[in-house]
Amino acid sequence: MEIRQVGPCFAGEVSGIDLTQPLSTGEIGAIHAGMDEYAVLVFHDQRFTDDQQLAFSRSLGELEEAIGTSLRAANEYRLPTTFADVSNLDQNNKPFAHDDRRRLFAIGNRLWHSDSSFKVTPAKYSILHARSIPSKGGNTEFADMRAAYDSFDQETKEMIEGLVCEHSQMYSRRLLGFTDFSAEEQARFQPVRQSLVRTHPSTGRKSVYLSSHAGDILGWPRPEALSLLRDLTELATQREFVYSHEWRQYDLVIWDNRRTMHRARPFPSEEPRDMRRTTLRGEGPTAEQAAA
Repeated sequence: MEIRQVGPCFAGEVSGIDLTQPLSTGEIGAIHAGMDEYAVLVFHDQRFTDDQQLAFSRSLGELEEAIGTSLRAANEYRLPTTFADVSNLDQNNKPFAHDDRRRLFAIGNRLWHSDSSFKVTPAKYSILHARSIPSKGGNTEFADMRAAYDSFDQETKEMIEGLVCEHSQMYSRRLLGFTDFSAEEQARFQPVRQSLVRTHPSTGRKSVYLSSHAGDILGWPRPEALSLLRDLTELATQREFVYSHEWRQYDLVIWDNRRTMHRARPFPSEEPRDMRRTTLRGEGPTAEQAAA
C-alpha cells in the first residue's frame, strides 16, 4: 500500500490495496495511520457490493446509523440505515423531480459542512463510494481544518478556545432559504452543542470545528456569532487549504470529519448520481449538552 499526496497540504491517493477483500491487521493500521497524516484518502477502482462496503467499514470502527437525517420517510428508503443515501435517487432508483423537497433539502450539502456535526456524538470517518456518476460536475471539495487553525493569528486562537456552538440541519438549510420543516422535523433537528476547537485524539493536533450546521455560539448575540463563523469559514476554505476530488466510477473516498469540512458541487439533476456513504461513529460528545 502506497500513498501519494494529491492535495495542497493534505489528502492522499492510495494504491496497492483491494478494499473489497478482508484486510489484515497491518493493512487496517496502515489506513488509520494514513488518515492521521492525510485526513482524506482516495482509493480508485474499488468495486464494492453493499455487503463488502459494510464489512470494510466495520473493520475500521463502529458504524453510525443513518436514521432521521434526511427528509426521506421510512417507506421511501432506498438503502438500509447502515448507509447514508446521498444520491439523488428515490426508492425506485429514479432521480428526484426538480422541485422535490427531498432534493431541495439535499442542496444543503453544497455548503461547507462536517457530517453529523448536528448529532450529540458527531461522526469520525465518512466512507463514500461512487456507484454511478453524472456526465459532468458533482465534485466533492475538502478543506483541511488543521492547516486552517494553524494559519489563525494568536489573538484569534485565544478568542475561539473554549467556545461552544449549536449545530442543526435547520441552520444550514435556512441559509439557502429552505424553511419547509414539519413540526416533527423541527423536533428531530433540535440543536446540539459542539466545541469550536478540537484536539485530535491520535495526533494531538488542534483544528477548528466549523460547519454550515453551526448557527449560534453560546453566550454570544446571534449576529456577532454568525459574523465570526462566516469569517472563520472564509479563512478556512481558502484555496491553499482545499482539495477538489473529481469522481470516477467506483472511487472510494474516506475523510475525517473531526479535521475537515467538505461540500458537494452541482451536477445535472436529471442524471443519476448513486453515492453510498457508511459513517463511523465518533468517540463521544465534544461539549456538554443542555439539560433536558
